[in-house]
Amino acid sequence: MTTEKIDGVSVTTRANVYFDGKCVSHGITLADGTKKSVGVVLPATLTFNTGAAEIMECVAGACEYKLAGSDEWRRSSAGEQFSVPANSSFEIRVTEAYHYICHFG
Repeated sequence: MTTEKIDGVSVTTRANVYFDGKCVSHGITLADGTKKSVGVVLPATLTFNTGAAEIMECVAGACEYKLAGSDEWRRSSAGEQFSVPANSSFEIRVTEAYHYICHFG
């Protein structure tokens, strides 16, 4: 199931812009204090490092990703998600705009 709307949140209005604009996101905080980010990755191949564990939920578009220590590229499309361990990294390969929600922890 794809999350289409998140109600009752506080939004950080200043965007986080990474990789010369290839990834743009906004932080959100839910009423219970849970933090997430929502954003888009534009066509590119990028490497992200994680502090906390992350679940990347695809809400539109698609990507291929490869977790640290793996040689296997996997695909994630709208309605799908993948998990990244804390203190790790992943590569993401995008050929069309990939819209996501990043769930931390």
